[in-house]
Amino acid sequence: MKLTGEAELLRIFIGESDRYSGRPLYEVIVEEARRRGLAGATVLQGTLGFGANSRIHTAKILRLSEDLPMVVEIVDEPKKIADFLPYLDNLITEGLVTLERVRVILYRHDSGVTSTV
Repeated sequence: MKLTGEAELLRIFIGESDRYSGRPLYEVIVEEARRRGLAGATVLQGTLGFGANSRIHTAKILRLSEDLPMVVEIVDEPKKIADFLPYLDNLITEGLVTLERVRVILYRHDSGVTSTV
């Protein structure tokens, strides 16, 4: 897949304990993005945050939380991101979804072929 130039960054802010059909929501999102052939997805776990309900979620030892903030980031061409949004709307009952334009400078994968220069 070739992805260069103008693209979109989709960010999905959810909680670690959010589930869909008993599975972690962030896993369901990433697996569906892969199934649909999106360029890639990354899940980041936050150590501290709060959302619309203003409740603090933290990884501090004294306040163990089982609902740390999770961010799923997906970058791809605008059409593929737009096609993915209705799917997310059916999954996410609590959270935040943002979208911004980005410029892809480099997108490569290791093809397993060693080159000599």
